[in-house]
Amino acid sequence: MATIADVAKLAGLSRATVSRVINNHPYVTDKKKQLVYQAMKELEYYPNSSAQRLRKQKTDTIAVLVPNLTNPFFPFLIEGMEMIAVENHLQLLICQTQQDKDKELTFLNLLKTKQVDGLIFTAIKNDLETIASYQECGPIILCNEYQSEAKIPIIRLDQYKGSYMGTRFLIEKGHRNIAYCGGAEGELGADRQKGFMDAMKESRLEVDSKSMFRYPPSIDSGKKVLREILAMENKPTAIFAGSDEVAAGIVKEAKSFKLRIPEDIAVMGFDDLPIAELVEPSLTTIRQPVKGIGKKTMEIMISMLANPSTNIENQVYELPIELVIRESI
Repeated sequence: MATIADVAKLAGLSRATVSRVINNHPYVTDKKKQLVYQAMKELEYYPNSSAQRLRKQKTDTIAVLVPNLTNPFFPFLIEGMEMIAVENHLQLLICQTQQDKDKELTFLNLLKTKQVDGLIFTAIKNDLETIASYQECGPIILCNEYQSEAKIPIIRLDQYKGSYMGTRFLIEKGHRNIAYCGGAEGELGADRQKGFMDAMKESRLEVDSKSMFRYPPSIDSGKKVLREILAMENKPTAIFAGSDEVAAGIVKEAKSFKLRIPEDIAVMGFDDLPIAELVEPSLTTIRQPVKGIGKKTMEIMISMLANPSTNIENQVYELPIELVIRESI
């Protein structure tokens, strides 16, 4: 295997000059650069990128903490991040926390031990005081999930607006007895539920506590919700599902009971993932620009890496949210 000394010998230059060429050091003539590149090509010599990063105290790696990868929301979010990361010669390290505090801390230590350059939370379980103690180790961003007291940049959507908008649409379609399923935790989940409750209250509609469901986002959760609704005496005529997966589960289970959607029960999703168009009937849903959130998050991360002294701790970046009308309502 060729070494840097072999390259220097073949090029007729010093090892120091070869090293400067490899590390893009200024003040090296084009002629010397060409001699080095030609020698590297002939010897099939490839620089040790790990050693280079170590010397620069950079890993060119960003850790992305996700609660789980079974929820399709997160792979799409990561895809948006990766599109920007690749353009800027960065790689992502995906860390699945399973919403476990200790796992979060383990991954935070990657930042502390300089194994990654920055860290992105897409969900968070530890308290903000704990997270703050790691900020001096590198840039940290909160993406998707949010906490208003956070002293780190937040990229988010107006969850209250999305839930309020969807509920108003159901009311305008004539529904008065509407069920709600919310699986999201923290402020995000609270804002969604508040949007639902405020829209119902404004229309002077009562909310039956039995019609408020809390299940994780999955197709099985949707099936359970529908079965519970069918067992109720005062059955809701519509449901605002907490995700497209829950909504898809409701649609699937409805077919097994010979129910028609939206005639027998209307269904509103949330996210506008591909499954929203694939189910029959297709889902009316709240569209979150999932990839757009990922892209914006990575753009902010790159800005923080390039300008570590820039104070953007308290900045909140909010992307637009919209109602997509299809066949389930």
